Amino acid sequence: MDMISLKTPVGELTIFAEAKNITALCWGRGADAPRQSENAALELARRLLVEYFETGHDQFNKLSFDPHGTPFQKSVWGEMSKIKAGKTKSYGEISTILSSGPRAVGGACGANPIPILIPCHRIINADGSQGYYSGGDGPYTKKLLLELERSSV
Repeated sequence: MDMISLKTPVGELTIFAEAKNITALCWGRGADAPRQSENAALELARRLLVEYFETGHDQFNKLSFDPHGTPFQKSVWGEMSKIKAGKTKSYGEISTILSSGPRAVGGACGANPIPILIPCHRIINADGSQGYYSGGDGPYTKKLLLELERSSV
């Protein structure tokens, strides 16, 4: 598995890939993670993340993902990937689309192995409050990501 690290406004991130597919994104730097990589998928992901943090616009649909998870989790992550930057959906809205329950959707959000790139931060509570976030500094990181995107719309 290849990896690359980069510094961002939400902390240092390490992206992992197997061949042409992004498989994970974690906060922190992998002990042996290079700043540059010969893996084209990782270099593209790094470049798109740098652009995202500079502009608030994402072009993450240019990436190929292969997250490890259950079929249900993958269906939730697929729905999350459809939400455009600057927009949000509630756990309930996603659960209605998938004929599931909001708690199950929340569980899948929390298990998302590729946060930011698969935008689990765009899932909020039905009352409009931002809800939980497991990445970085938790709710502060989610708020920062949502504000970055809203300021670019």
